[in-house]
This record gives sequence, structure tokens and C-alpha cells, in this order.
Amino acid sequence: MQIVVALSCAAALLAACSGSGRKLISGYSPRVVANGQPIPKGGGRYKLGRPYKIAGKTYVPQRDPNYARTGIASWYGKDFHGRLTANGEVYDMHALSAAHKTLPLPSLVEVTNVQTGRRIVVRVNDRGPFAHGRIIDLSYRAATELGLARQGIGKVHVRYLGPAPL
Repeated sequence: MQIVVALSCAAALLAACSGSGRKLISGYSPRVVANGQPIPKGGGRYKLGRPYKIAGKTYVPQRDPNYARTGIASWYGKDFHGRLTANGEVYDMHALSAAHKTLPLPSLVEVTNVQTGRRIVVRVNDRGPFAHGRIIDLSYRAATELGLARQGIGKVHVRYLGPAPL
């Protein structure tokens, strides 16, 4: 039960989106790396998790090898840099990573900017976004590579590629 509560809290804490310019809730996961210090790579764990509830909505993490969706992406940056992700890795806003509500952690997904056709592969190691209508939260670098950082959000196509190595 404590794990479910901890996961729910961690997911809720990551609900803010730097790209939107507003915070949906207050509080964050613990900062484990001080600003300006190098972010360690790896250290997480494979995680699917139990269903969890955020703002009255239930999310059911699951394996879906055919996952492919088009929708709105946002990004998160310095407020979360150096803090723990949902699978225990440390968030690095300069890495190609992302948060997703239900895919296994960590996973690899291909994200395509629908407007420009730019595409990249990112590592999903966190839960979110919990803002209405968004399907993925990208790291600052991923959003920059896709040309979405300046406007904060954009229409993308997300396709699951498989589990990511630890």
C-alpha cells in the first residue's frame, strides 16, 4: 500500500509543466543532485506499477507493444532537474527523456513533431503529464530537438519501440 501511495504522490508531484508556464500543484520529488552537478545515468528500475489516481482520474500502467498515439506534448525542465523520476532515475533536462502516464518504465518511444516531421527517440522514465489532453511530457532537450520548446506544447505522434535498457 505504501508503494501505491508513494507512486501516486510522485506522479502528482511531477504534474507541473514548465512548458505551460504554470504549476498544476505544489511540491516536487526530492532533489538528489544539486544544481550545477553532473546527473548520474541509469540507477532506475523496471517498473510497470499498479493503477493510480491523480485528480480523480485513474491511470492503468500496461504493456502495449502496439502503442501509437497522436496528441499534444508538453515539456518540463529546470524545476525537476536533479529530482527523482517515477522509476528511480534522476531527471536530466539535458537528456532525451520523457514522462508518460501508462507505458512501462523505462521504455523507448519515437516522438514525431507532426508539423515539421522532425523525429527523435526518447527514454520514458517518468509518469505524467497530468494536464488535460496531453499525451507525453518531454525533457527540455527533447522538446528543443523537436522544435517545441519555445511554444511549450505541440502536436506529436508517439510510437512505442520497446523496453529501454537500465
